[in-house]
Amino acid sequence: MKRILAVGTIVAYLGVLVAGLGSHALNYKTGAHPTMYFIVWDMFCGWSAYEDRTHIIGQGESGRYYDLAPAPWGDYRPFGDIPRHHYDPFAMHAGVLALNTLRYSEHEPIQQIFVVQETWAKKFNLPDELWAERYTEPKNPHSYFHVRKILGPDGMAQASNLAWFDHQSKMCLSDNPRLAADSNRGKPFFEMQSQVQVSDTGSRPTSHSQ
Repeated sequence: MKRILAVGTIVAYLGVLVAGLGSHALNYKTGAHPTMYFIVWDMFCGWSAYEDRTHIIGQGESGRYYDLAPAPWGDYRPFGDIPRHHYDPFAMHAGVLALNTLRYSEHEPIQQIFVVQETWAKKFNLPDELWAERYTEPKNPHSYFHVRKILGPDGMAQASNLAWFDHQSKMCLSDNPRLAADSNRGKPFFEMQSQVQVSDTGSRPTSHSQ
């Protein structure tokens, strides 16, 4: 009996793995059920080697800067110890959060609102004792600051940039001489052609795009 259970468990386990591999390879019903998450190979594909935080800063008429997030009366931390405004990767709600802080606080007239992304390598999140075991060089955290958006005093966007990681990827591509040459030599794969269709009741020119 034990042998049958052992063989059955092994067969079931391998069967699930084969089903997950086939579903992933053929892209067939990979999201058909929540349990597919455990057998399809996409559990960590969206993870990045960098961690970031969002700073919402207002600039007054005098040149003084104000931290507009989190609000003076406290913040909301939905998951763990990180305030909610850091869970906005596209900076879609930064203006609303900034105006809410400005509405309920005293300050000079605000000229602009800056949404700044701070990014650093996740390896610097290691505790000092683990860092000493993993790396030989001293731990010297370094952050990159990148302006994502510039908003007006009414919260309307005046300028918008890509996220830091996307911006760096674009800079790497544009700095590649081979890719730049290929782009200059490349031609679009679209051809516009006009045709005339004739019907039994008469002729009517019709434009078609191919």
